[in-house]
Amino acid sequence: MASYSSEEENYARLNLLLAGISSRAVRKLFDSQFPPVSLAASLMKENNKLRELKKKNTINQAQWYLLFPPVRNVVGSKTFDISLMITLLSNLANLSPPHGGLPPVTDTTQGADLGRFKYYRNYLAHLDDEKVISTVFDTAWDKIAGAIERLGGPQMKQECDHLKSKALDQTNQQIMMDIKHSRDEITELKKSVNTLALNSVEIKEMMDDIVPRNIRGIN
Repeated sequence: MASYSSEEENYARLNLLLAGISSRAVRKLFDSQFPPVSLAASLMKENNKLRELKKKNTINQAQWYLLFPPVRNVVGSKTFDISLMITLLSNLANLSPPHGGLPPVTDTTQGADLGRFKYYRNYLAHLDDEKVISTVFDTAWDKIAGAIERLGGPQMKQECDHLKSKALDQTNQQIMMDIKHSRDEITELKKSVNTLALNSVEIKEMMDDIVPRNIRGIN
């Protein structure tokens, strides 16, 4: 990744850590709470609560389809993203992350570790650029890797150590570009929505002006 700065590499590594190893650590916890052989039955039992989460948009339509596919015996955590698994663990297994942002270092409960993943995912998603300075990167990495070790075991921690120091190859570079393109698409979408909102206001103002004049003309 010679074309990227060290801050951009830091951003890419954190994304790879959160999208890859941390997802597997959460899945390991998820499968211990919701055994795969009875997952479909467990979800059906909690159908009413899950519908409430869907109404609140905590669970989106795509995630709902994964929870309740047409063929029930194909449901499985391997198709769930980390966001959905954390939502289910928080609401169905009482492992809710603590409120108030990043959990304190003294809190090493499973719920707190889920909160660390959630916090840093949100942090990366709201960056104005794809850069993370070294001091922030080192702190974030230690907190995320620590949570991964507690939830996934020492072998996953070794994978974290390897990812932190290994050279990023062409595949990782493509992932970096995909992240950037996704962010650009979201930015353009927001601009389009804002433009539509402005146009809607302008149209309403024009209609408010035109309708009274037409009424006056009729009278």
